[in-house]
Amino acid sequence: MEKIETEILIEASPNKVWELLMDFPGYPEWNPFIKSISGSAAVGGQITVRIEPPDSGGMSFKPRVLKNDPVYEFRWKGKLLFPGLFDGEHYFLLHSVSDRSTRLIHGEIFSGILPPLLKSTLRKTAQGFEMMNLALKMKAEKESKQ
Repeated sequence: MEKIETEILIEASPNKVWELLMDFPGYPEWNPFIKSISGSAAVGGQITVRIEPPDSGGMSFKPRVLKNDPVYEFRWKGKLLFPGLFDGEHYFLLHSVSDRSTRLIHGEIFSGILPPLLKSTLRKTAQGFEMMNLALKMKAEKESKQ
């Protein structure tokens, strides 16, 4: 099992951060890593996600939503080809620091045969998480000041 976990403090309310995370049609405007999400965000729903890690080709996959707890947690699990090869459980956790401040924890737990063999891919994915976090911070903070 391999794990990526990133964290950022955003000077915006948890409601604002959640609103941006769940606005899938808006992703192309600001998100440098997850280029698009479509489908049902309801638990059990299938979404289509397109990611483009830095210095890598992009890929699309169709994970199932595991958790959608508004203003706290959004989580999905996907697989490459078949379960047990390269599975990923992606998550966003929002923690209220104050009415106007949110700690975002953004991570993924990888399991299966391939993750231990793909360290450079996972490093690029971690960079993509950091880029997304920073872009989300900038957008949320800008919109909170308006």
